[in-house]
Amino acid sequence: MMSAAVQEMSTRWSQAERLAEFARVTTDDVDEAAEQIGRIFCPHDLKPAQARASGFSARHNCAAFEGFSINYVAYGGSVSIDPGCLDRFFLVQIPLTGTAHICAGTGGFDVAPDRTASLLSPTIPTRMMWRDCAQAILLLDRRMVEQRAAALSGRAAGAVEFDPAIDLNAPSGRHLQAGLAELMRLAERLGPSGRLSPVAMADWREALLDRLLNGQRHGLSDAIRTFSGQAERLPRALRAARDHLAENADEPLDLVQLACASGIGIRALQLGFRRHFGVSISEMLLDMRLAGLHARLAQASPDVSITDIAFDLGFTHLGRMAGAYREKFGETPSATLRRRIS
Repeated sequence: MMSAAVQEMSTRWSQAERLAEFARVTTDDVDEAAEQIGRIFCPHDLKPAQARASGFSARHNCAAFEGFSINYVAYGGSVSIDPGCLDRFFLVQIPLTGTAHICAGTGGFDVAPDRTASLLSPTIPTRMMWRDCAQAILLLDRRMVEQRAAALSGRAAGAVEFDPAIDLNAPSGRHLQAGLAELMRLAERLGPSGRLSPVAMADWREALLDRLLNGQRHGLSDAIRTFSGQAERLPRALRAARDHLAENADEPLDLVQLACASGIGIRALQLGFRRHFGVSISEMLLDMRLAGLHARLAQASPDVSITDIAFDLGFTHLGRMAGAYREKFGETPSATLRRRIS
């Protein structure tokens, strides 16, 4: 049975709480919260601001994927959190309710909903004070981020340190916040027993890495811009990339492989697709997958599941897929199927 403090916390955040089906920790005991949440993230010191822990409560919901996870973490009362260096992962923390003060390295700043968020790097020591705060937290595997940064910058893999404050009113901040909100909605739709196809999983990894490394300032930002080169010189390489994308459209998107196939850097590819083809790599891949869906429906048997085909091709939002399909082909996928089997 939940204690009165935990029940009060659940009532207070009933509308704001996310990922409720993915509950991992619900407690009003400080030591239990530190131990259990520390297992999921990393060991840390957790202390209520007041000498007595009355009013303290903790909740952690976590939906884990391959290389990243989306989390909802909430603390009742004011608590100090001292994880030191995170070591194994990066954390993007988007405040949903309440406020927090973040000390990263030698600097400090406040975060609040729709104003400022935080990005914690694994090599920068961090301390935090949360005040009746709930946050959506994206955890990204350190090695995955550092390897992508190396591929973008043309350098050997090494530590990447981000500016810790994210301006949620800047375009890049709004874009990142929207991506986390969409990922959270996707996890809630799938539920604990759901799964992402390998294609969709890869697409999400690419989108998150792109928003992080190209949207938020970090130590390799200048090197990435320098390594990008001039997109105007790359039509042959871009054609090679487009052909590779078409030949592997039903496979998970891997920008490193795409860069190897074309012989140029990832950022140069991204700029070149925009400039020469007028679309992003993801938008071109979407168009190719829509064409693949249309072709498969054209040869479908009467008992085919449009949902299963779409899922295999990497579509996770069926409504969005149907809208894009209708815009491209002038009819819904089900209309195509009915016409083909009639």
